[in-house]
Amino acid sequence: MAVVTTNLIQGPATLYQGAFGATEPLDTAVNTAPAASTWTDLGGTQDGVKLSVDQTYSELEVDQITVRVGSRLTKVDFTIETSLAEATLENLSMSLNGGTAASGAGWKSYDPNVSSSATQPNYFAVIMDGYAPNQFRRRVIGRRMLNTDSTELAYTKDKQTLIPVKLSGHYVSASIAPFHIVDQTS
Repeated sequence: MAVVTTNLIQGPATLYQGAFGATEPLDTAVNTAPAASTWTDLGGTQDGVKLSVDQTYSELEVDQITVRVGSRLTKVDFTIETSLAEATLENLSMSLNGGTAASGAGWKSYDPNVSSSATQPNYFAVIMDGYAPNQFRRRVIGRRMLNTDSTELAYTKDKQTLIPVKLSGHYVSASIAPFHIVDQTS
């Protein structure tokens, strides 16, 4: 039996951030970088970029049968996780879901958002560009994202400073899926 190796995938992914509702690249442009005027490259990452989809099903049962008779999808969570290797104020702002930036001659600053908990969060879109089978490209677009994990900036003598993020996807609308995946095929 021959071993098929063309479907194996290995290699890094690149993350881009855009505004919620930003114009998405066409599926036919899966092998090109998204428009820099709309999408910002978040820079290098450490330990890979991971897409996770967690589906929760409720079990349906009846007294007369011992085997589960069916299931209903009751919840879907999806996340894109990584550690941003470029500890810039811009990446810190993204990891804290917004805030206020300022700059001047020789300096720039960042202040986190401290508005009321009733304020709507600053959702954004994310593109994850990586590899697909046969050395083609794969693009994952998260359309309404927030970082829902803790943010930290650790400065240590023997380790690189990273900004860990767990970007959670959220419902968009009945006609727009919360994420979209496209593979290049030729």
